[in-house]
Amino acid sequence: MMEILGKTDIDFMGKRNIAFMVSGFLVSLGLLAVIAILVGWANLGIDFAGGTAVQLKFDKPLLIADARKALDAHGLGAAELQEFPQDQKLLIRVKTETTIEEGVSKNIIQAFQAEFPDHGFVVDSSTSIGPTIGKKLQEDALIAVILSLAGIILYVAVRFEFRFGVAAAIATFHDVLAVLGIYFLLNTEITLLVVTALLTLAGYSLTDTVIVFDRIRENLRQRRRETTTTMINNGINQVLSRTLITTLTVVLVLVPLTIWGGEVLHDFSLALLLGVLIGTYSSIFVASPLLLLWPGAEGKLLGRGK
Repeated sequence: MMEILGKTDIDFMGKRNIAFMVSGFLVSLGLLAVIAILVGWANLGIDFAGGTAVQLKFDKPLLIADARKALDAHGLGAAELQEFPQDQKLLIRVKTETTIEEGVSKNIIQAFQAEFPDHGFVVDSSTSIGPTIGKKLQEDALIAVILSLAGIILYVAVRFEFRFGVAAAIATFHDVLAVLGIYFLLNTEITLLVVTALLTLAGYSLTDTVIVFDRIRENLRQRRRETTTTMINNGINQVLSRTLITTLTVVLVLVPLTIWGGEVLHDFSLALLLGVLIGTYSSIFVASPLLLLWPGAEGKLLGRGK
């Protein structure tokens, strides 16, 4: 296998306190985002908040500022606009806090017909989601995240031992919360696509963590005379090149998708890109150091393997 670093001897465990401070900040940001979602402060998409989305395709370019003025003149000033210049498309979203407002999509279409008679257009798509359904989707998304993390603990606990499962689950929680926190900080809209990305990155992060744990387990079995800290450091160093190559490969795919993949893929790709980078960091600086924090005598990390 290609190596980009060669043999390394980095004291990752010696830097764990710095890593814990960084991770503490990211997790705090994520928890703040969760609270904001629960109380309705976060920028939720209509998937979760409820509302109407209409996408129009024009036969010639239309300035977004003119579209905004037209909607404002027809009592739709709260609408959010998103343009796709390459396709001459415009996405109009109107969030609804209480009930579905009947005829919102019809009002949007009539507003453009009245204000821009010379701009022909067709309705590409029209979607309305009530706040009750949005709330249900929020609950379902939360259940999906909790169940996936419970599955992670169970899988890693069976494959390794319980403490490895807990460390992997905490690292995965860390990754999901960190990405969610960054999205909240950037005021980026949280949609079902973003939740899908979060669940996907949870799987990626777990795979990365399992690779590191696998090597640590081998070292724990074969090098009993070394300290646990040394064995964990050696394990990370031995798979570091492989981990970075895997991450780089995925990043090379996600960066173009994030930049040039269009508005529809942008948020999904960005969440995955952030998650892959943070997941790589957490498998080294969060999951592995957590093994040292587990109460118990050193040398008993693998009680089942003895």
